[in-house]
Amino acid sequence: MIKHIVFFRLKDEAEGHSKAENAQIIKEGLLSLKSKIDCLVEETVGINIPTAPNTNYDICLTCIFRSWEDLNTYATHPEHLKVAAYIGKCKTDRAACDYEY
Repeated sequence: MIKHIVFFRLKDEAEGHSKAENAQIIKEGLLSLKSKIDCLVEETVGINIPTAPNTNYDICLTCIFRSWEDLNTYATHPEHLKVAAYIGKCKTDRAACDYEY
């Protein structure tokens, strides 16, 4: 099994929305992928608590895949690319870790 964890830091404003609004839009977009991409076994998305330190990232995505091939299928899937394009317009930073367990 492969665990894919990604953190995003968002702009204060982007695409006509506040950081909080974009965090929710991104969360909904990411969670919609579970029903659209068969190889995605499990997925969680968390939005950082507003009172947490401002050095924290704003969004955390955790996904589970059965294989590296499935992760690559997800990464290049057209539905994922749509959500990723929106994130790209809203983010200032990204950090990720993929590991086998």
